[in-house]
Amino acid sequence: MTKKWFVSAIAALAVGSALLPSAHAAAPEIKYSANGQAFTPSTPAVLQDDRLFLPLRDVADLLGKYVDWDDASKTALFSDKPKLTGKYTLHEKDLAEGVKFGVGSSLTHIPGDPDNVFYTTADRGPNGEIDVDGKTRRTFPLPNYTPSIYKIQLEQGKIHILETIPLKISGKDPVNGTDKITGLPNLKSRDEVPYDKAAQNVIQYDPYGLDVEGLAYNPQDGTFWISDEYGPYLVQVKRDGTLLQRIAPKGIDPALNTAALPLKDNLPAVYLNRRQNRGAEAVGITPDGKWMFMAMQSPLRNPDKSVDNSRTLRILKIDLATLKPVAEYAYITEDAGQFKDLKQSDIVISDLVAVNEHTLLIDERDKNAGDAAQLKKIFAIDLSNATNVLGKYDDASQAGKTLEQLSLTELRQMGVQTPVKRTVLDAVEFKYPNEKIEGISLVDGHKLVIVNDNDFGVNDPGSPENGTDLWTFELPYDIK
Repeated sequence: MTKKWFVSAIAALAVGSALLPSAHAAAPEIKYSANGQAFTPSTPAVLQDDRLFLPLRDVADLLGKYVDWDDASKTALFSDKPKLTGKYTLHEKDLAEGVKFGVGSSLTHIPGDPDNVFYTTADRGPNGEIDVDGKTRRTFPLPNYTPSIYKIQLEQGKIHILETIPLKISGKDPVNGTDKITGLPNLKSRDEVPYDKAAQNVIQYDPYGLDVEGLAYNPQDGTFWISDEYGPYLVQVKRDGTLLQRIAPKGIDPALNTAALPLKDNLPAVYLNRRQNRGAEAVGITPDGKWMFMAMQSPLRNPDKSVDNSRTLRILKIDLATLKPVAEYAYITEDAGQFKDLKQSDIVISDLVAVNEHTLLIDERDKNAGDAAQLKKIFAIDLSNATNVLGKYDDASQAGKTLEQLSLTELRQMGVQTPVKRTVLDAVEFKYPNEKIEGISLVDGHKLVIVNDNDFGVNDPGSPENGTDLWTFELPYDIK
C-alpha cells in the first residue's frame, strides 16, 4: 500500500463518515493502531457495509493535519501542521527593581529586511492593580516611561535589540516637558484613573499617551501604524518615532485634536463603547499598501457589559487612501463551552497579519499559560464571502439587537456570513509556555513567527528570566 493511496483512502473514509445516518451503531470491539501505537478515536467509528468510517479529527491527527469545520458553508478545512524551527529569548537589563524590560506586544517584518529582523513594541509601560478600600486602582510605577518601537534581530537563540525608537510628538508632552510621550491615560472623562506606585496619589493624564498594542508597516509611504487601546485609536508614526496623526471614533473629546497630533474622527462612534483594556489590539496593512485592518481584542460593550461573553468581535477594513472605513466583519471566536472552566470573555484576539485584501492571520487565545492553556491558535480567515456589516448593527434599530447581542444562530438568520477560519498553528500542541502571544508575523508566505508580551514581569518580579519568548515555525505551504 503506497502512502498516497493510504491518504486518499482515509480521506474518503473521513468524508463518508459525515454522510452516515446518526442511527448507525458504533463498530464493536475494534482496536486501532498507528505506527504500532494503540489509540482510541475521539468518537467511536461506524461500521457500514464492511467499511469503517473514522471521525474527521482522528483522521486529521493520523495524517498530521489540522481540521476545521465551517458549519455555514458546510466545509471541512484541512491544513498541514507547521514545524518548529527556532526558539529565542530576550536578555536585557531590568528597567527598575522588579520591572523587566518589555517587548512583544506586536511584531512586524518589513519587506527587504533580512528574515531574522523584525520591529516590535512593548505596551504602555509597567502598570499594575492594587486594591484600596475594596476598589482596584491602576498604578504606574514608572510614569515617565516612553513607549517605543524596537528593531530586533534573532540570532543564536537570542533576541537582540538593534535600535530603540522612542515615540514622540512635534511639540512638548505636558507630563515630562519633552517631545517624548508617555503611556499614561488620555482622558479623565473615560479612561482609568492613573495612580502612583503606592496607589495613593493620582498622577497626571497625558493627552498623547498611548497604550500600544499592534504595529503595521505601510510600504507605500514608509510609515508605521499603531493600534491603541485607549481610544481605541490608530496612530500613524514616522520611522523616527514622530506621531503624525490619530484616527479616532466619532464623538471623541475634541480636546485631543492638537497641532502636535491632528485627529480625524473617522472610526464608527460605536467603538467608543470599547471595554477598558480590551481595545484596538491588532492592526495590519496589506503588502500593496491599500488596505488597513483593525481588530478589537474583545466584544464592544454594546449596549453594555451584559455582552462581555459575546463570541462576536469586530474587524474593521480601512481604505488607506482616505483613512475611512469601507467594511466591517463579524469575527466569531471559538466556543468556550468546548474547553474546561474557560469563560467566553477570556477568549480574545491579540494580533493580526494582513496577507492580502481577503486573507488575514488572526491570533486567538485564552488567558491561561503553561499546562493550563487550552487555546493558543493562529487562524487564517477568508473574508471573500463575509458580510460587510459596517453601520448595520451598531444599535438595535435594524435587528432588535446589536451585533454583540446577536447569537451565531441569529446572525445566520439575518444572512450574515462570518469569516471562514482554518488553523495555521496550534501553539498548545507545541507547549508554548506563555499566556500572551501578542505578536505574530509572516515572512515570505511560509515563515510564521510568534512572540509574547511579558507585561514587564509585574506578575513575577522575582524571576531571573526576562520572560519573553519568540518562536519561529516553517509552514509546509505558502499563504499569499
